[in-house]
Amino acid sequence: MKKGIHPGNYRLVVFQDMSNGYAFLGKSTAPSKETIKWEDGKEYPLIKLEISNTSHPFYTGKMKLVDSAGRVDRYMSRYKSHLEKKKQ
Repeated sequence: MKKGIHPGNYRLVVFQDMSNGYAFLGKSTAPSKETIKWEDGKEYPLIKLEISNTSHPFYTGKMKLVDSAGRVDRYMSRYKSHLEKKKQ
């Protein structure tokens, strides 16, 4: 690896999956304004995640549709006639 291209200010942070509340402790350089009290009693910066391995369909085996800002509805309305032709 090249020297001097990786950040050196890694710190412990808590990553929390907002879809199911799962949290884990890891290292990151990402900035965060929020903190959370962890199991060891210390406060750590909080990084919120939309999805993690506990909520992703690939890892859970369940198909879960996450609709952000109506994307599915827009897709369905845009390609409605094409989808109806395929069903026939």
